[in-house]
Amino acid sequence: MTDDATRSLRAIAHPVRLQILSLLTGAELSAADVARELDLTHANASYHLRVLLDAGELEIASEERIRGGVAKRYRHPWEKDFRPRQRTVSNEERAIYARAMAEELVRRSRLARTDRARSRFSDAELWVTPEDYATATEAIDRASTTLHGAARPPRSEGTIKVAFSAALFEMEPGPAPDAP
Repeated sequence: MTDDATRSLRAIAHPVRLQILSLLTGAELSAADVARELDLTHANASYHLRVLLDAGELEIASEERIRGGVAKRYRHPWEKDFRPRQRTVSNEERAIYARAMAEELVRRSRLARTDRARSRFSDAELWVTPEDYATATEAIDRASTTLHGAARPPRSEGTIKVAFSAALFEMEPGPAPDAP
């Protein structure tokens, strides 16, 4: 795995940074805006934004002069995540990201509305045809693209806050069980 790919994976494999990426999908925000929305200190928000920017996960959308300084507004260019990738991720690196994703899923599930019937949870470890796997992968890509593309700034009128998490991957088959 390249140093850039490793830096990127390690940068996003942190629950706060996953929240920041989600927040900056639908809005261009400054460090102060991120700090207010996520209840962080300004210094903490700035640190996490810098890590994500250095890893290539954020871009500076604009800069404006405020009180003798320059405030940068960041955005998450989520569209790049849907380009075909030619990188290999080690099991250790995948586990780091999976732990951060799992921690974020637990946090989000605690915030789930219990009066809504539209929640979906699914978990499986299955044997399927390559064609069925491709169909499922395309459906998840469509759902993710739809939601990312529809993201709006926090608390925008007419919006609801939702969580979307998905993990779909091929597994090693492992040894066959001994025949009786």
